[in-house]
Formats: sequence, structure tokens, C-alpha cells
Amino acid sequence: MRQIDISQVAKLPTKYGTFNIQAFKEFGKEHLAIFTDTLDENPIVRVHSECLTGDALGSRKCDCGEQLAFSQELIASKGGMIIYHRQEGRNIGLLGKVNAYALQDGGLDTVEANHQLGFKADERTYEIVEYILEYFNIKKIQLLTNNPTKIDSLKNVEITKRIPIQIESNPYNKDYLDVKKNQMGHLL
Repeated sequence: MRQIDISQVAKLPTKYGTFNIQAFKEFGKEHLAIFTDTLDENPIVRVHSECLTGDALGSRKCDCGEQLAFSQELIASKGGMIIYHRQEGRNIGLLGKVNAYALQDGGLDTVEANHQLGFKADERTYEIVEYILEYFNIKKIQLLTNNPTKIDSLKNVEITKRIPIQIESNPYNKDYLDVKKNQMGHLL
């Protein structure tokens, strides 16, 4: 039986608008549901995997920070939810991610670097995401994603629409985005 601790709901004022925030703790990881006051029967939902370097430090090696900002802005204006999925570095953790960065600095791409370190290209799982959606009694969503694995992994909810996130590449993330598209099947 899974033990999940759930926080109370609090307000989260941001530069995009005021959201509600609630934490879900499982196996030492604390995931967040960030949502608007109203959630319709088919809300826009972004499952955003944690990326400390992109989300908080402004790394240009990825498109994560820009995707999060795009999602916050869209959901603040139209309503919905962001599930901040605490599986850093495709769930290899910060230590693994920084080691992968070092291998990428030496010429490997993101998938090759993960494999060199003994990881799959993507180690994430999505059970907690399904739990959070069920907790909110959300049965249908418009999923804000480019990642087909997220689409395929959400079995207990009907995805009525995929909303793409198009972020401009830069000299630091162009190869990363090419790998996401050509090797990982992202819909870019």
C-alpha cells in the first residue's frame, strides 16, 4: 500500500498570476500540484519534470525553464494545473545530471551520456501523476507536452488534446532538442 502525505492548499502568487499549490510526498520526493481556482471538466495540464538547472538557474542547455514559464503563463490565463514532477534529470538526480553534463561537454549527446553512466535515456515514471489527477477527480485533460512517453504513460485519464510547446532553440540547446526529436520521438 502506498503512503502519500498531502499538504494543505496554499496560495502561490507568481509573476504570471496567483495559483493554488499543494504538495504530495511519496518515497521522500515531494511533488507539487499548482492550479488555478477553477478546474473545468477537461483542464489544461502540464506534467513538468523538475529541472533545477533550467527552472531555477536559467540554464540554456535545455528548454525546461522556458517550457515551465510558457505553461504558467498559459494556465494562468486559461485555467488548469501544472504537476511539478520531482524526477530531476529524467530521474537520474542532480549528481547523475551534472555527470551527464560533463560527458556532454566532452562530445556525447544526452542519451549517450545517460547510457555511459548506466542509465536509460529516460528513467521517469508517472504513477504519482496519475495519483494526483485522481485525487483532484480529473478524468479528462488537455495535455501540454511534446513528449509521447508522457502521453502513453497516463493510462487512467483521457487525453482529449495534446497542446504542443514550441520553444526557440539557442546555440546551447540545439543539439539537445535534435536528440529529443530524432532519438526520443518528441513532437517538436
